[in-house]
Amino acid sequence: MYRSFNTDGCCERELNYMVDLSGRLEKIREMIEKEKYFTVNRARQYGKTTMLNALAEELREEYEVISLDFQGISCADFESEQSFVAAFSRQILMYSENMPEDVRKELTLYAAGTAREVTLSVLFITLSEMCIQTEKGIVLIIDEVDSAANNQVFIDFLAQIRFYYLKRRKRRTFQSVILAGVYDIRNIRRKIRPDEQHWQNSPWNIAADFDINMSFIVEDIAGMLGEYEADHHTGMDVGEISRLIFDYTSGYPFLVSRLCKVMDEKLKDIETFPDQSSVWTRAGFFEAEKIVVKENNTLYQSLIEKLNSYPQLRRVLYELLFTGKPIPYAATNDYIQVAEMFGFIRNEKEMAVISNRIFETVLYNFFISEEFALSRIYNAGAQEKNQFIIGGHLNVRRILEKFVETFDFLYGDKDETFLEEAGRRYFLLFLKPIINGIGNYSIEPETRNNERMDLVIYYGGEQYICELKIWRGNAYNERGEEQLSAYLDYFHLKKGYMLSFNFNRKKEIGVREITLGDKVLIEAVV
Repeated sequence: MYRSFNTDGCCERELNYMVDLSGRLEKIREMIEKEKYFTVNRARQYGKTTMLNALAEELREEYEVISLDFQGISCADFESEQSFVAAFSRQILMYSENMPEDVRKELTLYAAGTAREVTLSVLFITLSEMCIQTEKGIVLIIDEVDSAANNQVFIDFLAQIRFYYLKRRKRRTFQSVILAGVYDIRNIRRKIRPDEQHWQNSPWNIAADFDINMSFIVEDIAGMLGEYEADHHTGMDVGEISRLIFDYTSGYPFLVSRLCKVMDEKLKDIETFPDQSSVWTRAGFFEAEKIVVKENNTLYQSLIEKLNSYPQLRRVLYELLFTGKPIPYAATNDYIQVAEMFGFIRNEKEMAVISNRIFETVLYNFFISEEFALSRIYNAGAQEKNQFIIGGHLNVRRILEKFVETFDFLYGDKDETFLEEAGRRYFLLFLKPIINGIGNYSIEPETRNNERMDLVIYYGGEQYICELKIWRGNAYNERGEEQLSAYLDYFHLKKGYMLSFNFNRKKEIGVREITLGDKVLIEAVV
């Protein structure tokens, strides 16, 4: 049977290339054996449903598993207790395989919605009776609980689960309850928009911490690619391609699978990749990465929608990207929690950083795109585009020369604060129309701070490293040259580029070329 990489919903091992989930499933099983109730909170398209489906299959011999999805319950079903009880009963009847007959009869009546006196408390008496009569422990899994966020009936539903959990030594109830979604159900009443009231009293305070890492590590990706290689015999260096994929995704499941899917299915239509052996290479990876960061998929749409909904989150990410201002990771801060919940950031050495390189580039492109229409420097780059491409190669020195000239003409009289906040952004605005359609860029995250940022430009299968920095004197500049030289070694390049924003009144703007060991550095000062 032909298998493929899947980004269109739940993955199945018979049909799709997947990472090995057995280690994660074993850790979840241990939590279930300890009667833990918990929530799986992860960002959109993070593999929650795939893992829950695999978990359900894993548990079926030992437990009765009832796996529900609240996407199957409509908004109208949450309008009253009676309508919710009827909808929930219908779900239980559909997805419970071994139900006691008297319980089935009761739930069938509830599902019809004809008994007005049936409340949540009545429903849970019946569910408890089901747990008592069933020989195996019952594990209840509910996916997409976000569908019920900030809904009073659902809050009351959680309160019933909590009540029976606390009484479980006196009256048998579910062995374990697992809720899955983006939002943390323990804080389901929180609303973080500034014009709304804050609530933090969800009854789901019985939930155990779910600390299992759902992102993929290099070994996970290598195992999946190893299966693909066994089927297709491309000759790829599995270790190298796995590390590249991890470096750019930080193991975000959707992005890992998306890159692999593009390499497997889309690059074969490009002339420079005549066969699968040429696809599964560094060059093929960077071509796939260029496609992925430019597409308009559902994950990016969800991320951008959150930026539009939460202005303060938008401002924090903007500053993190363009000014490099350090942002401490404070788990109690609403906007840090939201940024992490939606997948924008992660905690690295107690500092908030963008989750992965692909998200960085998508966010850079988004913020820059908002300025296209009104940006004079973007227009300048677009108008001068042809002079920067020579024989299919990018002339980065000429780009720097023209940028210095254009920037000084347009903004040379601006103050230091403007340059610090806008300088690097304006270079990306100038560069974007020049490489658009053929090239791409990414920011090296470990170098991005309020003084320095290394930009890697990809164009026509070639890489160009350009360091963007704030001028802090000759000694600092010399250290920057040495850092750039070391970075060129990492990329196996002999030529690099520097762009310094100098605030000295007597500065000498322009472009010069220096030799440092076996490297040639093109330095521009504006």
